[in-house]
Amino acid sequence: MAAVAGLRVVGWRLGVGAPARRAFWGGLRKEEKEVEVDKVIPQEKHEPSLICPPPRSRSYLPPEDIQSCLESHVKEVFGPSLPDKWQQTPLKENRLKYRLLAQLAAELGHAVPNSQLHLMRSAEDVLNFYSTPVKDVSKFDELCAAELPSNLKITWQQ
Repeated sequence: MAAVAGLRVVGWRLGVGAPARRAFWGGLRKEEKEVEVDKVIPQEKHEPSLICPPPRSRSYLPPEDIQSCLESHVKEVFGPSLPDKWQQTPLKENRLKYRLLAQLAAELGHAVPNSQLHLMRSAEDVLNFYSTPVKDVSKFDELCAAELPSNLKITWQQ
């Protein structure tokens, strides 16, 4: 008899909660709205602009006195108490490394790219970077300017 009374209590508990669940999940349905096709505004298609800005000039020609210029900047940033071989000055402290490279970039108009910052470990690395000239010419432009055999002709259309 105790088992039957237990079933009735359990059945009664489930019966009380069931209508509430059905009303919660099944009773509130969102109405779907139909979208009218006539109200869609057609977008105007524009032709892409064919005018491109000229590419920035990235050419760099190192000055004649780059070594003395760099030496003076290294002594200014790191102080006058440098070893005799100033090129061996390590760039371990990021704050001083930033000050040196920022001053050189402002003065020379040629900055060290982000992809090469980790390679600048000493003043000698900075000297090697700023001693290297950079040409802003593509390979196609070089081929057009070069003397080519008579059976080879390159036409560059712009």
